[in-house]
Amino acid sequence: MKKTATRVLAAIFVIAMVVSAFAGCGAKKEKVVIWTSGEEYKNEYYLTEAQKKFPEYDIELIYMSTNVISEKVIEEGDKCSADIIISEEYGYLEKCADQLATLSDFDYSVFLPEIVPESKKYTPELKNGGCVIVNTKVLADKGIAEPTSYEDLLKPEFKGLLSMPSPKSSGTGYMFLRQLTNEWGEDKAYEYFDKFSENVLQYTSSGSGPVKALEAREVAVGLGMTSQAVVKINAGNTELKILFFEEGSPYSMYGNAVLAKSAGRQAVMDVFNYVATDLCKGDNEKYFPDQIYKDFIPVVEGFPTDIKYGNMANDTLSEKERLQAKWDH
Repeated sequence: MKKTATRVLAAIFVIAMVVSAFAGCGAKKEKVVIWTSGEEYKNEYYLTEAQKKFPEYDIELIYMSTNVISEKVIEEGDKCSADIIISEEYGYLEKCADQLATLSDFDYSVFLPEIVPESKKYTPELKNGGCVIVNTKVLADKGIAEPTSYEDLLKPEFKGLLSMPSPKSSGTGYMFLRQLTNEWGEDKAYEYFDKFSENVLQYTSSGSGPVKALEAREVAVGLGMTSQAVVKINAGNTELKILFFEEGSPYSMYGNAVLAKSAGRQAVMDVFNYVATDLCKGDNEKYFPDQIYKDFIPVVEGFPTDIKYGNMANDTLSEKERLQAKWDH
């Protein structure tokens, strides 16, 4: 009887171990890591929707500035922890293109043909337009008239009250530099920013920095993203106001990509295809309504209409690196 009981207990123990092992295997989810330079509100949207769509995967989304993403991808190579890149400016995607998968099976036909990259190494996500944003309360409290031109921002009353993303670290910052270089010529543009810098509180590392400084009433004027300003205004911030000067709105294109070392994983491709199709269109409809699809023109409450876009010619990687190298502020 004692031997029989022992055998039964042993059998139960073995079964328990097997069940535990299978349960452990079932509980462990395959991890998919996404790097993004996107804003908090859209990052939350992307991550929440992707996790709902794929509860079987462990999806992690990590924010970094645009230049840091490309530098880390190049530096880390096949050991890079990221599987997917989203909301990265086209120039930076080109910079790390050797580490990206060719997406030959992706349906690019839904997009406007002029924004589809020849390399097919990434997919269009959004057109990011820039504007001049002011905090009307700060202007009123300091008795400063609302600026009507870039030249106005050089006035002494704006000292310490300007914010702009650094063109060296932010795609948003660079698009202002690129546009004014095209509009005025390189020498005049750099001379302007030399003077502009005397009034800058700080050059921020990311495109969202100026709006955060405006919300905190640290500055009166920020060069930033139209979409982010609209989100803040729609959320109830009545102090912010969007302005466009004579030169119009600068802009840049952002896209999504898969690292070549991760392209063979089904989980990665499942998540990427969902992000680059469904969520990308949702983002276009919710936050960045500039047209990127052939047959879809969304309308976002409070988003300016009939925007005059500036001269963004010669927006190549080599030009970007050359102009960034000259930037020493």
